[in-house]
Amino acid sequence: MKKTKLSLVVVLLAIASLAGAQNFSFNVKGGLNLSNLSGDVEDNKVKPGFHIGVGADYNFAPNMAIQSALLYSAKGAKADLEGIDITLNANYLQLPVHFAYKIDAAPGTKVVLHAGPYIAYGVGGEIKGKESGVTVAIDTFDGDIGLMKRLDAGLGLGVSTEFGPILLDLGWDMGLINVARDSGNESVKNQNAYLTIGYRF
Repeated sequence: MKKTKLSLVVVLLAIASLAGAQNFSFNVKGGLNLSNLSGDVEDNKVKPGFHIGVGADYNFAPNMAIQSALLYSAKGAKADLEGIDITLNANYLQLPVHFAYKIDAAPGTKVVLHAGPYIAYGVGGEIKGKESGVTVAIDTFDGDIGLMKRLDAGLGLGVSTEFGPILLDLGWDMGLINVARDSGNESVKNQNAYLTIGYRF
């Protein structure tokens, strides 16, 4: 028990030390997703979703930083196939790592250009089909009947503004991995535009 308490104190002190370091800053963030699928898909439409999580900046040089985050991100797509309304919900834990260049725009305000890779893992979701008031659902990632692979990765880019501790970010994630399970020669990839609001500590 004493060892557990001591380990907890050490971890808390380490986090406090990092938070107080000049080169590090931490933030909480969340916002809107507008996601879809690209590739061998037809009649698909954008599906609204959301994301929420925590992030960190490491400022390694003047106006340059590495930005990362751990996000819960709700993606997917919609479609209307021969009168059947289809909604594909694909929820991920996502880890982006971006290089950021910060431009001083005004006192206390910076414009940030950022880009880099991301990796994501599917943690849940359903594919729902509705016709004549009857809804049928299957698990998006289920190993036996799911239509999508859990692992996704790709590239992201965006532009954000820092108003003191307030963050506003507009960006785009482009999947590079075929996420369709048992797809044969078909290729389906995630696409997602997002708007994020955050607060930096």
